[in-house]
Amino acid sequence: MSGSTAHPRDLSRTDDRAAAPVTKSRSVPASIVTFLAHHPVWGGVAGCVALLTAGVTWDYSRGLPVDAQATFVGRQACVECHREESEAFRGSHHDLAMDHARPETVLGDFKDAILEHDGMTSRMFRDGERFMVHTEGPDGEMRDYEVAYVFGVHPLQQYMVEFDRPADATPNEIGRLQVLRISWDCEKNEWFYLRPPDVADKLQPDDPLHWTGTAQRWQTMCADCHSTNLNRNFDVAHNEYRTTFTEIDVSCESCHGPASLHLELASRKSLFWDRNHGYGLAKLKGDDPQPQLDACAACHSRRGVLDEAFLAGEPFCNNFHLELLREDTYHADGQIKDEVYVYGSFIQSKMYHKGIRCTDCHDPHSLNLKAEGNQVCTSCHQHAAGKYDVPSHHHHPVGTAGAQCVNCHMPHTTYMEVDARRDHSLRVPRPDLSVSIGTPNACSSCHVQDQWKNLPQAAQDKLEGAKYADWLLAAEENVDIANAIQESNRWCDEACEKWYGEDRKQPRHFAEALVALRSGNTNGVADALALSLRQDGVTPAIARATALDELALRGERRVVTAAKEILERPKEDPLLRATAARVVSVAEPNRSLTLLEPLLNDSSRLVRSQAAQAIVRSGGYQSLSGSRKDAVDAVLEGVKEEWMVASDRAGSHMGWAMLCEQRGRFGEAIQSYQTAIQLEPTTTGPRTNLAALLERLVEQQQQSRPAREVIEKLDAAGGGRALVEWASKLRQDELPLLGRDADLVPDNADVQYRYGLALYLSGDWKEARARLQRAAELAPEVQQFSMALRLLDERIDSSDKD
Repeated sequence: MSGSTAHPRDLSRTDDRAAAPVTKSRSVPASIVTFLAHHPVWGGVAGCVALLTAGVTWDYSRGLPVDAQATFVGRQACVECHREESEAFRGSHHDLAMDHARPETVLGDFKDAILEHDGMTSRMFRDGERFMVHTEGPDGEMRDYEVAYVFGVHPLQQYMVEFDRPADATPNEIGRLQVLRISWDCEKNEWFYLRPPDVADKLQPDDPLHWTGTAQRWQTMCADCHSTNLNRNFDVAHNEYRTTFTEIDVSCESCHGPASLHLELASRKSLFWDRNHGYGLAKLKGDDPQPQLDACAACHSRRGVLDEAFLAGEPFCNNFHLELLREDTYHADGQIKDEVYVYGSFIQSKMYHKGIRCTDCHDPHSLNLKAEGNQVCTSCHQHAAGKYDVPSHHHHPVGTAGAQCVNCHMPHTTYMEVDARRDHSLRVPRPDLSVSIGTPNACSSCHVQDQWKNLPQAAQDKLEGAKYADWLLAAEENVDIANAIQESNRWCDEACEKWYGEDRKQPRHFAEALVALRSGNTNGVADALALSLRQDGVTPAIARATALDELALRGERRVVTAAKEILERPKEDPLLRATAARVVSVAEPNRSLTLLEPLLNDSSRLVRSQAAQAIVRSGGYQSLSGSRKDAVDAVLEGVKEEWMVASDRAGSHMGWAMLCEQRGRFGEAIQSYQTAIQLEPTTTGPRTNLAALLERLVEQQQQSRPAREVIEKLDAAGGGRALVEWASKLRQDELPLLGRDADLVPDNADVQYRYGLALYLSGDWKEARARLQRAAELAPEVQQFSMALRLLDERIDSSDKD
């Protein structure tokens, strides 16, 4: 990343890393010196030494209370002692992460500029001091919108509009912010329309991906990583935001934690820092690289949030849940596919396992690389002269792209149309794996272009000037393109074999087990089980957790035995242990409880959270009573806080509703489902779940006291008739939404399955069968889909005979 200085800042806007120890002279308190000089008894040397020792001991012992809490003070307080870091930080991507829209911060052309897209013409112009955009609004009408904030600085800048600002909001509060898809290309100095991935058609105003939809909402998607000490302050009852932050961008205390204690200690007349709090900041240096990595990973990762009050210095897995190597976000070998923001890639690398940290390559304040070109790598890889940065290693002419270390070991993928990001798994290219299992490789990322001339004309037209990622995507639907890529892979594999011969490194890779499992290979389950248990110090925990998770999703019962073995290893990575806890829910309830209850006191919040939820999902919760049930409930209160971090999203309330339903808390479940529907009326899921719950309560009212109590509260006179009618209405309202989703993602087996079930319940058996058959074809390994299809066929046959 480049540290652009397009917008010079006042030195009061200092660096993003205030934790560097303040170097200052420490002196004995004046009161002690005066006492020593004038006291008649302590005038001797021995007396002075004794009294000095007593004074030093007193000084050391007067530390801040153990429970002293630091508060945010702002970057201005850091400048005086950290001027060099402040200068480096000024103009960095962190410094320019977000700002108010002003002439000195807006990079785009607002001089009546025009951008045509999707049959519309949007116009960017000035209205006095205001920056305006004339474009389609949430009602489908073309309107003028004022740009309130700018977002980012390079390679693109985006623009945000404020909606629904509360009438009584204070100046430091922000209403709902929406990010325009009309964006400024800072390299080409031109406007472009930022489309969602794989969406070629015009977005409808009610689509969540429309610039006024939830997927383009600042508070939902962007805010916590672009501002310091962010508080969303979402009011569920009124569906409105009063968002605040202490600083608009990524400032010192984002990385070093709130600095009030540090300031207090730095200004105190003392020989020492603090015996309880050290420097009063997050300790990001030291021998252990993990605290620094965790501080960076808080934003540079694709993750769920457990606690939005995260402060630098805290363990990542106590605050976040890292996403595993999902097929839609990573390639099978862990290379980046969708936007995953570095950390999930880096922890796969040999560099991570060798203790390398972010600041070994990047300046922590300017964010620039610490050296230019290959020197970033050779500054550490100083092996025998000429071993790496020479043609005998990379086999490309010096000075060309192929001779650059990063192009082979950190290939890039372009996101947001113009933002090229490098894969931080720092891997050796493996065209041999590309040949055998179809994963990408850095060699073909360049040399696949050699195959372009051999493609049919239609494919050439489609891929002329296209990036490697576009080739890979097109190959999923075009056999000619797929064959061309495979030919490139074979050519690259043969070249590597010729170049390196017996010295070529081809160790076993976790991708081989994952591909075998995903493709239904006869050895897939056994290979994935072995992968999940592998302890070689090289196989990344995220890959082992992925294997464990996918085995459970496929209903493999042997996964419980593997999970048990992992849980018996307390030193395993928290991500892997949390996954093991989650998959144990597929076991029979008593066995689940035996494995999961001890984890309720685990040192990792992530493990505790997954264990408590697994106890509920396994069915074991209902058998608990007394202190055992209280222990689970105590952890689940924290789980509710996790869900409510995103209280502005329907999915959070639906997730909590499902846990409430499984615990027999039907009233709270109904309320949470209703909240989900209220917040995002066009979201699928909560109506279907609520309808099923209402129908089940009516069926169980004679046998279940909790069911009767809910029915009496909601339908005192009707004995459940109103609930049945309510459920029917919910299913009717949900059906077109499910149909919309099924048509939008025709290759998503789960969505096709859910739509098929809804059609069956509505009486449309013919279309239901087509959708269930599609689900079974897309995911033949999921028994639930094929079973549903078989049961429907039996029902149809029986109906025909009648």
